[in-house]
Amino acid sequence: MSMKVHTSADPSKDKKSTPPRPSASVILLSPENQILLLHRVQTSSAFPSAHVFPGGNLSDFHDGTVSGPDDPKRHEDSLPYRLGAIRETFEESGILLAREGSKDGKPLNIPSSERDKARKAIYKNEVRFVEWLQSVGGVADTENLLPFTRWITPLNQPRRFTTQMYLYMLPLSTSNDPAVAAARSEAMIPTPDGGVEITAARFDDASAWLEKQRKGEIVMFPPQCFLLHLLSQFLVGPPQGSPSPSELMEHYRSQREKLRGFLATVPTASEPRAAKHPTAQIPWAEKVISPTTLGVRQSDKRSILALDKPGPELKGSDRGGDWERVVLVKFAKGVAKEVEVRGREEVLAEERRLERAAKETKL
Repeated sequence: MSMKVHTSADPSKDKKSTPPRPSASVILLSPENQILLLHRVQTSSAFPSAHVFPGGNLSDFHDGTVSGPDDPKRHEDSLPYRLGAIRETFEESGILLAREGSKDGKPLNIPSSERDKARKAIYKNEVRFVEWLQSVGGVADTENLLPFTRWITPLNQPRRFTTQMYLYMLPLSTSNDPAVAAARSEAMIPTPDGGVEITAARFDDASAWLEKQRKGEIVMFPPQCFLLHLLSQFLVGPPQGSPSPSELMEHYRSQREKLRGFLATVPTASEPRAAKHPTAQIPWAEKVISPTTLGVRQSDKRSILALDKPGPELKGSDRGGDWERVVLVKFAKGVAKEVEVRGREEVLAEERRLERAAKETKL
């Protein structure tokens, strides 16, 4: 998913605006509720050098078509987005989100050699993803994808996307999937593009990813940081002590149930003023976010990105994002730095205090 953030505007006033291209990403939870991130190479066409969720553009050939650029339904969850999310996850990481025979079957496990051969063939459009799945007795596990926000790239960008984000929870039982096992130790993964875009994949705690970004050890863009920030409230790692296997499984199951409830619960805001905003009545599963710039902080020159607008394509609709929070970020040569999620009221109050102090100093 690609997103460089600037202020949104009315598309009718910008004849050069690029229609956002449909794409999808998966926030993949391991049996221990860790999150999978892929490390993109420095020369990547999207999110250079960054750690990202697996995903990419939809393909008419593999996934089917979505509504046209002028249809609001283009920005709604649908089967092509779900197929694209699963296919791209398979192509990029080797992890196959599929079932044996039917939606109620066991997770489909394919030998590594057959898996890598299929990834290359699918990447080269030599075989349709769904047809290959059928040939090995499987079906894409689209029903277990949980929608978790959509992000629309703001205007005035050469490449824009409307990206449906999903959560997918791998079974709590220990997985014998070799691709999952490799990602648990940050394996260098063989990719069908020969490593042009992705170099490695790894599972880690949401809080650990955020801390690495805070220290400058890795690059993450605002959408990834924001969603990991939300997930870190629920996916808090293993319990203390020496729990039994059954206690450990119950611990992780409880985290997942709380997270599922969070996706559907409204209002989505806890601060009183934010709870009255219309976006607080939109569950996280249905929120659409197109960041807009509120200003630049006086103290550290980071941009303040608001997250409540749904983007110019959905202007005037009842769609929207999150009014309660903002993202602070610096952009340098196309790379996001010092990304932080904060409360909107708190950040703007800080700016007002600094403005008053500056005026008083001048007097």
